[in-house]
Amino acid sequence: MAEEYRIRLVTLGGGGTGKSSIVKRFLFNSFCDKHRPTVEDLYCREFDLEAMTLKVDILDTAGDFQFPAMRRLSIATAHAFLLVYSVDSAQSFSIVKDCFQEIRDQKSDYQEVPIVVVGNKCDLAEERRQVTKEDAAEWLFCELPRLRAKILECSAKDNTNIKDIFRAFLTLSKLPLPAEGLRRRSSAHAAGGSSSTNRLQCPPEGSASAAGEDTGSPLHHQRSFKPRSRSLIRRTSKKVQKMKDAAAAAHHGTTANIDDCCIS
Repeated sequence: MAEEYRIRLVTLGGGGTGKSSIVKRFLFNSFCDKHRPTVEDLYCREFDLEAMTLKVDILDTAGDFQFPAMRRLSIATAHAFLLVYSVDSAQSFSIVKDCFQEIRDQKSDYQEVPIVVVGNKCDLAEERRQVTKEDAAEWLFCELPRLRAKILECSAKDNTNIKDIFRAFLTLSKLPLPAEGLRRRSSAHAAGGSSSTNRLQCPPEGSASAAGEDTGSPLHHQRSFKPRSRSLIRRTSKKVQKMKDAAAAAHHGTTANIDDCCIS
């Protein structure tokens, strides 16, 4: 049996920086220009890493800090963090620093936790940039203690360096990266019906399979099937038997009370 490794990746950062866009670009290869504030979204996926099965839970958190209890729980249960800022917002970079301080306060082993710091929206014109990669790197590698961390810039809109972000987590987690790249398990494999895998080509967002529902799989039909209660079957059998006994008794000229065999 293949070895299994589970990791819980939590995204943190300010609102409007593109945390959800990065996750959705990676999982569904989709992008939406409209900003919709996230409360909390959880995505669960399985990938094949040679002889190992990697199970990834990606928790996409809110960026408005209105749910402090949820944030504390998210940080406490995380195995890795994706800290996202926008290159055109110095304030969003300050929020990333605050997020790191939260991690530092809540996790005593924070220096061993994989952390990837990402500057999103690198597709914007240079005159709009407020945070350079050099400034972010200086903070991460010079001002902070030694960490298991990496810094990248990306564009969820242009699909630039998105897969590199998640490859970085494999490297920081010291997990093997197959030569052919990260491969996601097919729904048939997850259901136990096949050992085939497919490359990271997810269905369009909003479809049944993208939402985690496989309406055509055998497991879906098994979940919708509700077996009859055994007690009901026994009571029905007793009723049938008593009715047969009553009919036989009536045939021989005797009486029988069959009211007690009714199922309420």
